Amino acid sequence: MKKLYLNDTDKKIWGVLGGLAEYFNVDSTIIRLAFVFILIITGFIPGILFYIFAALMIPKKNKIIVADATPQE
Repeated sequence: MKKLYLNDTDKKIWGVLGGLAEYFNVDSTIIRLAFVFILIITGFIPGILFYIFAALMIPKKNKIIVADATPQE
């Protein structure tokens, strides 16, 4: 099952739009352009409130660090 997470690698502010792009398997530039278009159409405040709300509600992806057990020479 796919889950929505904030994107740590493809982010400009908090990673909301990068996470949406990863979830929908779309280029993040398309998502960002659509978001800017929606911001202009709706008058900025609803889009900004959506972004802040999403940044607070969408979880960050847990990073799992696996140690390399091979000895170094």
